[in-house]
Amino acid sequence: MFNGERVREMRKQRDYTLQELAEKTGLSIGLLSQIERGIVDPTVGTFWKICTALNVPIHHFFQGIEEEHIVVRKDRRRLMELSDSNVRYHILSPNRPGKIEYLLVEIEPGDMIEKDLISHSGEECGFVIQGEMKIILDQQEIVLNEGDSICFPSTTPHRYVNIGSGVAVSIWAMVP
Repeated sequence: MFNGERVREMRKQRDYTLQELAEKTGLSIGLLSQIERGIVDPTVGTFWKICTALNVPIHHFFQGIEEEHIVVRKDRRRLMELSDSNVRYHILSPNRPGKIEYLLVEIEPGDMIEKDLISHSGEECGFVIQGEMKIILDQQEIVLNEGDSICFPSTTPHRYVNIGSGVAVSIWAMVP
């Protein structure tokens, strides 16, 4: 579950005002305040902007069981779910800020990571375990089936869409 209070804590640790965070993310002060107070959950795109501006890994703002330093047991994974989507992110990597992020992503039929294309620093590599996905990279659409993989710079505007009739399951590795 998303924890907006952790956004406020990280913002204050970095000595940012709400105005400064708003300028770094391109988001309104009002929206950031609502997120920090837990009134609203961010969209995936908003979430990425906040993580990038605060220079923290994507799983930082989700509550979960703290894992060992190198192993994440199946029953101790953190789960990221945002209220605006039917996408589940299972965090497979241990909490190591500034290192690789490793996720198992489940997308319900017809759903997508984000309605708008998102971009952020780093690189992404994905592998489809189950189902069929369309990866939109700027103006290019690429269909991936079970067993297919893809790598691209995360600065390229992108989103993932489940175009199959069942849940699409994929593994993603992202580096900052």
